Amino acid sequence: SFAEKAGHLMFFSPARSFFAGCLVSRGDYKNSIFSVAKIKASFVWKGPWRFSYSFISPWISTMATMENKFISSIPDGVSDVPPEPRRTFQVVVAATLAMGIGKDGKLPWKLPSDLKFFKEITTHTSVPAKKNAIIMGRKTWESIPNKHQPLPGRLNVVLSRSGSFDIATMENVVMCGSLGSALEMLAAPPYSLSIETVFVIGGGQVFREALNEPNCDAIHITAIETPFECDTFMPPVDKSVFRPWLVQDIISNGIDKGDRTGTGTLSKFGCQMRFNLRKCFPLLTTKRVFWRGVVEELLWFISGSTNAKVLQEKGIHIWDGNASKDYLDSIGLKEREEGDLGPVYGFQWRHFGARYTDMHADYTGQGFDQLADVIHKIKYNPEDRRIILSAWNPADLKLMALPPCHMFAQFYVANGELSCQMYQRSCDMGLGVPFNIASYGLLTCIIAHVCDLVPGDFIHVLGDAHVYKNHVGPLMEQLQNSPRPFPVLKINPEKKDIDSFVASDFQLLGYDSHKKIDMKMAV
Repeated sequence: SFAEKAGHLMFFSPARSFFAGCLVSRGDYKNSIFSVAKIKASFVWKGPWRFSYSFISPWISTMATMENKFISSIPDGVSDVPPEPRRTFQVVVAATLAMGIGKDGKLPWKLPSDLKFFKEITTHTSVPAKKNAIIMGRKTWESIPNKHQPLPGRLNVVLSRSGSFDIATMENVVMCGSLGSALEMLAAPPYSLSIETVFVIGGGQVFREALNEPNCDAIHITAIETPFECDTFMPPVDKSVFRPWLVQDIISNGIDKGDRTGTGTLSKFGCQMRFNLRKCFPLLTTKRVFWRGVVEELLWFISGSTNAKVLQEKGIHIWDGNASKDYLDSIGLKEREEGDLGPVYGFQWRHFGARYTDMHADYTGQGFDQLADVIHKIKYNPEDRRIILSAWNPADLKLMALPPCHMFAQFYVANGELSCQMYQRSCDMGLGVPFNIASYGLLTCIIAHVCDLVPGDFIHVLGDAHVYKNHVGPLMEQLQNSPRPFPVLKINPEKKDIDSFVASDFQLLGYDSHKKIDMKMAV
């Protein structure tokens, strides 16, 4: 027996992803923060020798409406009419470090975990009534044992220019003459209505064509570290086209705006990022993120505390600037004791509507406990569309040292998974956003844990996404760092009470980031 050394890499495209701290992506596996317009970079540790990345390709394709006709096969040839629209697709492949993918028409390895991953990613759909399509060359089709043909639960699209190769009578199998004709067919009814995601699964020549297609929006690569002899290879992936770009786009094209702090910003309005929490945890890797600070601050929120000194005593100084006496005096809170932040996040989560006096008062039983209500609804009424956690209380804003930036979260239960969508009005891309993604990713994982669910997706909606001008230099340095696999989060299985957790209950495995990059906080 050999040690299985395989890692799954998923590369998604900056055109549809935003800010990814690990790789970017547009496909189903979403994770990342330092770059893409819609990030879905997924780095998953599958065991001591497995990991998973995601890259994304640089183009966005516009899907035009096709005429309402059924296309079973599209012949190759030159036409004087405008080209038909094509479906976007993702590539799924297992390869050695030398990009070897086969030997004598077969896989030279037996990796049950990779076959399981392949099945999961190519069969999973967000809409149960739909299914996915898998595109393969004739030789790949022939390499599948007869008893497994066609691969179940998916539309099998086989590419062949041979008229003698007749499989058209098989159910869930369609033949096409080329990759292009297959993508055109899948962009037209009925497939445009019934197929959710298209995957290209081999072989070598098909992969070569796929990597040159502008409609390729994700590449999932299982990296086989154990060397195997191969006679079929796929071209190397040019990682330079998978650089994070939202931050770069803001720096290059953002609106020049003033701000409350007088620092000045470059800004974009209205962005969204998605992160897959199922197998990994979205902690930025292009710079080191203060994980202990993320954990302690979230536990501080959960406790309902508004006392910044509680964090200071643990060596967490992220609130020091807004808790100083000089700052509190400057915003008119001259009677406020240093360290007293007012009715900020935790107070609103646990005591919404209560009258705030100071950070020392006992608010037990006062106000509305939103967090407890969220957990109760998830457990006993998971279909509820009002599972909401809000830190935005207009009546209390004048009492806060800083009005909430991440202000509103909605939770969603489906198929045994808990997902969260959070709206953030003000998004400091250099300092705050990496922290915020990790914080709400952790909150979602904790609530899922106490409700006996598994984490699903974290969707991050950004209002004013901005780069402070004094962060441009450090961010340009950060943009040169290649994202690495996301780590894995382990939660103490003995804890089930939301108020019982301590920092040591959370273990982060495999966090391999670039060095810390200092950026000054604007106050």
